[in-house]
Amino acid sequence: MASKQVDAHRAAHENWERREFDAVVADMVEDFTYEDHSRGLSITSRDEFVDYVSAWAESFPDGTIIEGAAYHDAGDTSVAEFILEGTNDGPFGPFPATGRHVSLPICEIIHFDSEGQMVSGGIYYDQLSMLVQLGHAEPTEG
Repeated sequence: MASKQVDAHRAAHENWERREFDAVVADMVEDFTYEDHSRGLSITSRDEFVDYVSAWAESFPDGTIIEGAAYHDAGDTSVAEFILEGTNDGPFGPFPATGRHVSLPICEIIHFDSEGQMVSGGIYYDQLSMLVQLGHAEPTEG
C-alpha cells in the first residue's frame, strides 16, 4: 500500500502529465524549495516551481514521466525514479529547440512536513547525456 506522501508525489507527476501546473503544487507549502542539482538551479517558492515545471513542459511538449515510474516511501520523504521521454520542441534553458527525442533517467526526492505538505525537494539527472541527446554536446570518448 502506498503512503500519503507517495500518493501526493505521484499525483503531482500525473498533474504535470496533464499540464495542470496549479494542481502540481496543490500539496506544497508557499515557500517550497527545490534544487535542480544538474543545472545548479535553486527554487524558493511554489510560484517559482510552477515556472520551472512549465518550462520543462514547454521544452518537451509531448514529454511524459509516468509510465514505468517507481515511487518509494521513506517516511517523511518520497523518492521517484522515472524516465523523461519527449521531443525537444521548445527551448531548454539557453539552448534552442532541436526537435530531437530524449530518454533521460531521473531521480526526484520530495520532503513532507507533519501535515503532509511538500516542503522541499530536489532532482538529479545526467545533464551531459541529455545535452548529447539534444545535439548540444559531443559524447565523451571512453
